Amino acid sequence: MVKSPAEQGSNDTAADTSVEKKQRGIQSVEVGGRLLEVLARQRGSLGLTELAVAAQLSSAQAHTYLVSLTRLGLVKRDALTGNYEPGPLSLRLGLMHIEQQPVYRVAEPYAAALAERIGFSVAICVAGAQGPTIVRYERGGFPLHVNLHLGTVMSLETTSTGRIFCAFFTPEQVAEMASSQSLELDSQSQARFYTIRKRGIERGIDAPSPGISSLSVPVFDAAQRMQLALTVIGSSGAIDVSWDGPVARQLLETARHVTEALVKPT
Repeated sequence: MVKSPAEQGSNDTAADTSVEKKQRGIQSVEVGGRLLEVLARQRGSLGLTELAVAAQLSSAQAHTYLVSLTRLGLVKRDALTGNYEPGPLSLRLGLMHIEQQPVYRVAEPYAAALAERIGFSVAICVAGAQGPTIVRYERGGFPLHVNLHLGTVMSLETTSTGRIFCAFFTPEQVAEMASSQSLELDSQSQARFYTIRKRGIERGIDAPSPGISSLSVPVFDAAQRMQLALTVIGSSGAIDVSWDGPVARQLLETARHVTEALVKPT
């Protein structure tokens, strides 16, 4: 007997459901994923016991999985504290995810062009688990003796980048990052952030590293939510960090072009 299209479709759906039920994963991988999820959720390093409890495993079980995750680079262990935190492979995967975001793809060529034009290094920074994090670093022509690289977390308090995030992110977002950096923001800090919001740009002079200065600005999306920061970094003796200087003007102009490209209808 020939089946009607409706009956055939019903059978196909049942078959698809049956196949899905029969699909099997690797349980050990899923258990390891629970440990990674705990690290991501806690936004900081954790000891073995804390990890095991949060992942609903015994300490012995958790240790076995962590050994393998460490070998893969998904987790690393602090040599001094013995605590566990996301490893280099986890960070690279996170950066790959960021690179797929529209705001990053739009900002990248503008940041590269700015670095070439002004001769100073330009960093693209986004909010990470522990604070503003460099996800792109375009080196300028001027030598710069400072250890900045992909994955570097910027201090909320002592860097121009960090203060830009504090000024333009929501209080809840700032509080979460401040907690990761064990930082308490008082009323004086809030007054400073208000001034930064009015000015639209922040600078650091010989801080946090002596001889290094910077300028940082926010980039917004169509809803006027800050998505990332663009930061120009140079030697204090070479870079002009005045509010209305040529570097500041070109940095602000670049941020404006990125924002316009983001809000432009496609």
